[in-house]
Amino acid sequence: MTLSSQATYGQEALDLLAPQSGERILMLGCGDGVLIEQLAKRGVEVVGVDTAKERVAVAQELVVDARVMDAYQMTFDHDFDAVFSYGFLHWMLDPQAVLAGVKRALKPNGRFVAEFGGHGNTAAICTALIAALQFRGISTYGRYPWYFPTPDEYRHVLETVGFKVKSIALEPAPKILPPGMERWLTQFAKPFLHGLDEDLRFTIIDNALLTLGYTLHDGYNNWTADYVYLRVSAYL
Repeated sequence: MTLSSQATYGQEALDLLAPQSGERILMLGCGDGVLIEQLAKRGVEVVGVDTAKERVAVAQELVVDARVMDAYQMTFDHDFDAVFSYGFLHWMLDPQAVLAGVKRALKPNGRFVAEFGGHGNTAAICTALIAALQFRGISTYGRYPWYFPTPDEYRHVLETVGFKVKSIALEPAPKILPPGMERWLTQFAKPFLHGLDEDLRFTIIDNALLTLGYTLHDGYNNWTADYVYLRVSAYL
Protein backbone atom coordinates (compact mmCIF):
# COMPACT_ATOMS: atom_id res chain seq x y z
CA MET A 1 0.00 0.00 0.00
CA THR A 2 1.52 3.27 -1.10
CA LEU A 3 1.33 6.64 0.60
CA SER A 4 -1.01 8.09 -2.03
CA SER A 5 -3.35 5.10 -2.07
CA GLN A 6 -3.69 5.14 1.72
CA ALA A 7 -4.61 8.81 1.55
CA THR A 8 -7.08 8.29 -1.30
CA TYR A 9 -8.78 5.06 -0.32
CA GLY A 10 -8.75 4.97 3.48
CA GLN A 11 -11.53 7.44 4.15
CA GLU A 12 -14.46 5.03 4.51
CA ALA A 13 -12.48 2.91 6.94
CA LEU A 14 -11.59 6.04 8.92
CA ASP A 15 -15.27 7.00 9.05
CA LEU A 16 -16.09 3.53 10.37
CA LEU A 17 -13.43 3.99 13.06
CA ALA A 18 -15.10 7.28 14.08
CA PRO A 19 -12.10 8.55 16.09
CA GLN A 20 -12.90 10.81 19.01
CA SER A 21 -10.75 13.68 20.22
CA GLY A 22 -8.54 12.60 23.10
CA GLU A 23 -8.45 8.93 22.17
CA ARG A 24 -5.22 6.99 21.83
CA ILE A 25 -5.17 4.86 18.68
CA LEU A 26 -2.69 2.33 17.31
CA MET A 27 -2.32 2.17 13.53
CA LEU A 28 -1.16 -1.27 12.49
CA GLY A 29 0.74 -1.09 9.20
CA CYS A 30 1.16 2.67 9.22
CA GLY A 31 3.02 2.92 5.92
CA ASP A 32 4.28 6.42 5.18
CA GLY A 33 2.17 8.06 7.87
CA VAL A 34 -0.49 9.85 5.81
CA LEU A 35 -3.44 8.32 7.66
CA ILE A 36 -1.69 8.96 10.99
CA GLU A 37 -1.61 12.63 10.05
CA GLN A 38 -5.32 12.58 9.27
CA LEU A 39 -6.11 10.93 12.59
CA ALA A 40 -3.95 13.45 14.43
CA LYS A 41 -5.90 16.28 12.84
CA ARG A 42 -9.01 14.90 14.55
CA GLY A 43 -7.42 15.39 17.95
CA VAL A 44 -6.31 11.78 18.34
CA GLU A 45 -2.98 10.60 19.77
CA VAL A 46 -1.68 8.02 17.30
CA VAL A 47 1.12 5.49 17.39
CA GLY A 48 1.96 3.79 14.10
CA VAL A 49 3.86 0.54 13.63
CA ASP A 50 5.25 -1.07 10.49
CA THR A 51 7.99 -3.54 9.66
CA ALA A 52 9.39 -1.50 6.75
CA LYS A 53 12.13 0.75 8.12
CA GLU A 54 12.13 3.01 5.07
CA ARG A 55 8.38 3.72 5.34
CA VAL A 56 8.63 4.34 9.08
CA ALA A 57 11.47 6.78 8.42
CA VAL A 58 9.26 8.72 5.99
CA ALA A 59 6.43 8.75 8.54
CA GLN A 60 8.79 10.08 11.21
CA GLU A 61 9.71 12.94 8.87
CA LEU A 62 6.03 13.95 9.07
CA VAL A 63 6.57 14.34 12.84
CA VAL A 64 4.34 11.43 13.75
CA ASP A 65 4.97 8.69 16.29
CA ALA A 66 5.92 5.78 14.02
CA ARG A 67 7.90 2.75 15.17
CA VAL A 68 9.49 -0.28 13.54
CA MET A 69 7.67 -3.25 15.03
CA ASP A 70 6.58 -6.71 13.88
CA ALA A 71 2.80 -7.18 13.98
CA TYR A 72 3.37 -10.67 15.39
CA GLN A 73 5.45 -9.36 18.28
CA MET A 74 3.78 -6.17 19.47
CA THR A 75 4.69 -5.20 23.00
CA PHE A 76 1.69 -3.00 23.88
CA ASP A 77 -0.42 -3.86 26.91
CA HIS A 78 -3.89 -2.28 27.23
CA ASP A 79 -2.57 1.03 25.87
CA PHE A 80 -5.12 2.02 23.22
CA ASP A 81 -8.78 2.90 22.84
CA ALA A 82 -8.76 1.52 19.30
CA VAL A 83 -6.58 -0.29 16.79
CA PHE A 84 -6.90 0.69 13.13
CA SER A 85 -5.41 -0.97 10.06
CA TYR A 86 -5.74 -0.26 6.36
CA GLY A 87 -4.35 -2.20 3.40
CA PHE A 88 -2.04 -4.31 5.55
CA LEU A 89 -3.52 -7.41 7.16
CA HIS A 90 -3.70 -9.47 3.96
CA TRP A 91 0.09 -9.78 4.24
CA MET A 92 -0.20 -11.46 7.65
CA LEU A 93 -0.64 -15.19 7.10
CA ASP A 94 -1.29 -16.01 10.79
CA PRO A 95 -4.30 -13.80 11.57
CA GLN A 96 -4.99 -15.32 14.98
CA ALA A 97 -1.49 -14.41 16.22
CA VAL A 98 -1.87 -10.83 14.95
CA LEU A 99 -5.32 -10.43 16.50
CA ALA A 100 -4.06 -11.75 19.83
CA GLY A 101 -1.56 -8.87 19.81
CA VAL A 102 -4.30 -6.43 18.84
CA LYS A 103 -6.41 -7.63 21.76
CA ARG A 104 -3.50 -7.17 24.19
CA ALA A 105 -2.93 -3.64 22.89
CA LEU A 106 -6.54 -2.59 23.55
CA LYS A 107 -8.04 -1.22 26.71
CA PRO A 108 -11.20 -2.93 28.04
CA ASN A 109 -14.10 -2.29 25.62
CA GLY A 110 -11.59 -1.19 22.98
CA ARG A 111 -12.46 -1.47 19.30
CA PHE A 112 -10.74 -2.76 16.18
CA VAL A 113 -11.42 -1.45 12.67
CA ALA A 114 -9.64 -2.72 9.58
CA GLU A 115 -9.87 -2.85 5.83
CA PHE A 116 -7.72 -5.20 3.76
CA GLY A 117 -7.87 -7.63 0.86
CA GLY A 118 -10.76 -10.07 1.18
CA HIS A 119 -11.98 -13.17 -0.62
CA GLY A 120 -11.81 -12.61 -4.39
CA ASN A 121 -9.27 -9.80 -4.17
CA THR A 122 -7.10 -9.67 -7.32
CA ALA A 123 -8.58 -13.02 -8.37
CA ALA A 124 -8.01 -12.41 -12.09
CA ILE A 125 -4.43 -11.26 -11.48
CA CYS A 126 -3.56 -14.25 -9.30
CA THR A 127 -5.17 -16.68 -11.75
CA ALA A 128 -3.15 -15.24 -14.65
CA LEU A 129 0.12 -15.54 -12.71
CA ILE A 130 -0.59 -19.07 -11.54
CA ALA A 131 -1.58 -20.15 -15.07
CA ALA A 132 1.65 -18.68 -16.51
CA LEU A 133 3.72 -20.54 -13.93
CA GLN A 134 1.92 -23.85 -14.32
CA PHE A 135 2.16 -23.68 -18.12
CA ARG A 136 5.94 -23.93 -17.66
CA GLY A 137 5.68 -26.69 -15.11
CA ILE A 138 6.66 -24.43 -12.23
CA SER A 139 5.10 -25.40 -8.90
CA THR A 140 3.01 -22.69 -7.28
CA TYR A 141 3.22 -24.29 -3.85
CA GLY A 142 4.29 -21.73 -1.24
CA ARG A 143 4.25 -18.85 -3.69
CA TYR A 144 0.87 -17.39 -2.76
CA PRO A 145 1.74 -14.45 -0.46
CA TRP A 146 -1.63 -13.19 0.74
CA TYR A 147 -4.44 -13.97 3.16
CA PHE A 148 -7.80 -13.04 1.61
CA PRO A 149 -10.50 -14.41 3.95
CA THR A 150 -14.25 -14.60 3.54
CA PRO A 151 -16.34 -12.64 6.06
CA ASP A 152 -17.35 -15.87 7.82
CA GLU A 153 -13.76 -17.05 8.03
CA TYR A 154 -12.49 -13.81 9.54
CA ARG A 155 -15.49 -13.51 11.85
CA HIS A 156 -14.59 -16.93 13.24
CA VAL A 157 -10.97 -15.88 13.87
CA LEU A 158 -12.09 -12.67 15.59
CA GLU A 159 -14.54 -14.50 17.83
CA THR A 160 -11.97 -17.18 18.65
CA VAL A 161 -9.59 -14.48 19.92
CA GLY A 162 -12.35 -12.85 21.97
CA PHE A 163 -13.77 -10.05 19.80
CA LYS A 164 -17.43 -9.29 19.18
CA VAL A 165 -18.10 -8.42 15.55
CA LYS A 166 -20.13 -5.29 14.92
CA SER A 167 -19.96 -5.41 11.12
CA ILE A 168 -18.04 -7.30 8.47
CA ALA A 169 -18.51 -7.29 4.71
CA LEU A 170 -16.75 -7.62 1.38
CA GLU A 171 -16.57 -4.41 -0.67
CA PRO A 172 -15.74 -4.73 -4.39
CA ALA A 173 -13.47 -1.79 -5.17
CA PRO A 174 -11.89 -1.98 -8.66
CA LYS A 175 -9.20 0.65 -9.05
CA ILE A 176 -7.51 2.07 -12.13
CA LEU A 177 -3.73 1.68 -11.93
CA PRO A 178 -2.12 4.90 -13.25
CA PRO A 179 1.37 3.31 -13.52
CA GLY A 180 -0.10 0.29 -15.32
CA MET A 181 -0.35 -3.42 -14.61
CA GLU A 182 3.27 -4.28 -15.42
CA ARG A 183 4.54 -2.04 -12.64
CA TRP A 184 1.93 -3.47 -10.24
CA LEU A 185 3.08 -7.02 -11.02
CA THR A 186 6.74 -6.07 -10.68
CA GLN A 187 6.08 -4.53 -7.26
CA PHE A 188 3.56 -6.90 -5.67
CA ALA A 189 3.94 -10.25 -7.44
CA LYS A 190 7.54 -10.89 -6.34
CA PRO A 191 6.62 -13.93 -4.19
CA PHE A 192 5.11 -15.63 -7.26
CA LEU A 193 8.40 -15.15 -9.11
CA HIS A 194 10.81 -15.92 -6.27
CA GLY A 195 13.79 -18.03 -7.28
CA LEU A 196 13.26 -17.67 -11.04
CA ASP A 197 15.94 -16.23 -13.29
CA GLU A 198 15.42 -12.76 -14.69
CA ASP A 199 14.42 -13.81 -18.21
CA LEU A 200 11.84 -16.26 -16.87
CA ARG A 201 10.40 -13.62 -14.53
CA PHE A 202 9.90 -11.25 -17.44
CA THR A 203 8.32 -14.04 -19.49
CA ILE A 204 5.85 -14.91 -16.71
CA ILE A 205 4.86 -11.25 -16.34
CA ASP A 206 4.45 -10.86 -20.11
CA ASN A 207 2.23 -13.93 -20.26
CA ALA A 208 0.15 -12.71 -17.33
CA LEU A 209 -0.26 -9.31 -19.00
CA LEU A 210 -1.44 -10.97 -22.20
CA THR A 211 -4.08 -12.92 -20.30
CA LEU A 212 -5.18 -9.96 -18.20
CA GLY A 213 -5.50 -7.75 -21.25
CA TYR A 214 -8.79 -9.47 -22.08
CA THR A 215 -10.43 -8.53 -18.77
CA LEU A 216 -8.58 -5.71 -16.98
CA HIS A 217 -7.44 -3.52 -19.90
CA ASP A 218 -9.86 -1.18 -21.63
CA GLY A 219 -8.03 -0.75 -24.93
CA TYR A 220 -7.03 2.82 -24.09
CA ASN A 221 -3.99 1.89 -22.00
CA ASN A 222 -5.98 1.91 -18.75
CA TRP A 223 -5.47 -1.05 -16.45
CA THR A 224 -7.81 -1.88 -13.56
CA ALA A 225 -6.98 -3.98 -10.51
CA ASP A 226 -9.85 -6.22 -9.40
CA TYR A 227 -9.70 -5.30 -5.73
CA VAL A 228 -12.16 -6.67 -3.18
CA TYR A 229 -11.76 -5.37 0.37
CA LEU A 230 -12.91 -6.87 3.64
CA ARG A 231 -14.07 -4.09 5.96
CA VAL A 232 -14.52 -5.06 9.61
CA SER A 233 -15.49 -3.40 12.88
CA ALA A 234 -15.19 -5.34 16.13
CA TYR A 235 -14.86 -4.66 19.85
CA LEU A 236 -13.96 -6.35 23.14
